[in-house]
Amino acid sequence: MTDTPAPQTGQPIVFRNGIVLTMDDSHTIIPKGDVLVVDGKIAEVGTGLAVPDGTHEIDASGGIIMPGMIDTHRHMWQTAMRGYGADWTLTQYFVWYYLEHGMKFRPQDIAAGNLVSALDAIESGVTTSVDWSHGLRTIDHGEAAYEALAASPGRYVLGYGNLAGAPWEWTQDPAIRSLIERARDDSRLFGAQLAFDVPGEESFPERPAFEAARDLGLAVTTHAGVWGATNDNGIRVMYENGVMQPGNIYVHAATLSDDSYQMIAATGGTVSLSTESEQTCGQGYPPAHALRKHGIGASLSVDTSVWFSADMFSAMRTTIGADRALEHYIAHQSEDTVTHATIRVEDVVDWATRGGAKALGKDDQVGSLEAGKLGDVILIKNDDSPTMTPIVNPYGHVVYQVGRGDVHTVVVGGEIVKSEGKLTAGDLPSVKAKLEDTVSYLQGELGEETWNAGMNPEIPEVEILSNPYQYRKAAAHAH
Repeated sequence: MTDTPAPQTGQPIVFRNGIVLTMDDSHTIIPKGDVLVVDGKIAEVGTGLAVPDGTHEIDASGGIIMPGMIDTHRHMWQTAMRGYGADWTLTQYFVWYYLEHGMKFRPQDIAAGNLVSALDAIESGVTTSVDWSHGLRTIDHGEAAYEALAASPGRYVLGYGNLAGAPWEWTQDPAIRSLIERARDDSRLFGAQLAFDVPGEESFPERPAFEAARDLGLAVTTHAGVWGATNDNGIRVMYENGVMQPGNIYVHAATLSDDSYQMIAATGGTVSLSTESEQTCGQGYPPAHALRKHGIGASLSVDTSVWFSADMFSAMRTTIGADRALEHYIAHQSEDTVTHATIRVEDVVDWATRGGAKALGKDDQVGSLEAGKLGDVILIKNDDSPTMTPIVNPYGHVVYQVGRGDVHTVVVGGEIVKSEGKLTAGDLPSVKAKLEDTVSYLQGELGEETWNAGMNPEIPEVEILSNPYQYRKAAAHAH
């Protein structure tokens, strides 16, 4: 620790003498480089930079300077139940959230989840997150999610959704559309998306929802390629109805045919890989191999902390591990041996930064350290850790050696939000109090027996749903 005073708001910041992973078009690495941030933007990247008088200096020697990471699919509201569903299957998740207890979440519970998830993200070096907010069953829930994001440090895209309603209905509600427009135009946020799924009914009832996205000028983010729920039929009906547009994000995309991947590629879509989720839940095998085969842009995401890790280091590690495991497995079936890895550590670092920026259509603003882009910079450094030395392969170090505790400094728009390993932005004690209230409320609503049963599901005799999206029918009956 040092006694260097914290910079004043708006004070220029320079990182000195770190290994700079620019993530520019050439993936330039500067072994002993500097990054200067002025007026919230990156002013210069290089070595021995001259800086304005009064610039706040951060010693990055022995560390790695890289762009803030980008998460393109995180159900932030569910962080209020962090770790609760660690032993769930996807079916148990659907039942708990969609058919039973998810309906008990109050607006303030949605807000509490968003508030802690936001701090969770920036603390781990994720400076931009998409809140795939599908718990917004009333306008009050939507307002709560929106205001929580707007009040949080970091950048957030509100992916507005309602798992309890039909997207062709809630997207036509004037109050909801007004709220989405406010989120889209609010400078405190990083934009908005519409978040809903397409199971693949031939009548294509989701058409009005896609028309709403077009009218609002927004991309659609949708869970695609989920075993038994949203497979090739969903892609086909979207393609045949002409709604697959550049900027749309297909989450998981893990159980699709070559034809479906070709449709995504041809229409300029990208895929958000949530590899820990795909490995655990059974959406299908994590499809990084298919995305590379078809030239589809990839980004990474953590999905939900009700199950999984909430940091991109875990996402990168599991993604490259799953893809390499598959490559070896396929080779072994023919008694062959893989002698050269085709997915590289550099690839997954790219997906965690530039890939996310491209998916959001924001690669002119974030995702790389280049002059003129927004000042979203992280420093990975831990002088007290033997794991941080030596750094001979910085991409390999980021993917396989680093943890969230090694994130030394996080800067968003030129403002320091984590310094010397400690979160400096937000009000964590207040957020903790809100979470305690949410957990206490939900425990009271469910009762001890139901609470414990939900967290510790029985192993034998589990109901197998032919269509996990049958919650739509339940929601329809509720109306």
